[in-house]
Amino acid sequence: MTRPDGSPGIYGVVHYASVAVGVVALDAQDRVALVSQHRYTLDRLSWEIPEGGASRAEGPLAGAMRELREETGATARDWTELGIAHLSNSVTDEEAVLYLATGIEHGDPEREASEQDLACRWVPFREVVAMCRDGRITDSLTLIAIGWVALDRAGGAR
Repeated sequence: MTRPDGSPGIYGVVHYASVAVGVVALDAQDRVALVSQHRYTLDRLSWEIPEGGASRAEGPLAGAMRELREETGATARDWTELGIAHLSNSVTDEEAVLYLATGIEHGDPEREASEQDLACRWVPFREVVAMCRDGRITDSLTLIAIGWVALDRAGGAR
């Protein structure tokens, strides 16, 4: 690579084969689906919206629908794309597509073997916003998606 000043340099970039997806699932009681799981890299439990990866062949919307069903058992009638985010653009090209899912029907999770330690809670939206602000939630996809929904509710322009 060539640096902005014209000198040569080395720059490592992590390329992802999949796209990250995340879902703010809001039920009729204005509760958000949150999933708790142990994150190895942090060695702690992390509360997050349902999220994961979708192959390019599957596509982000289908991947988001699958992740919601697998992790929470819920399905949604209505899907709105909230936006696209780049998660760590100094070292990776990873892109995330975030969705709002409404018209929720609750069901039983269809978790993969590696997801058996997940716990799901439906938390009032206002409490989820508070969790984002006070540090109980630190996951970037969750912070971004909940922030976008809160901005939309406050009349923020897209």
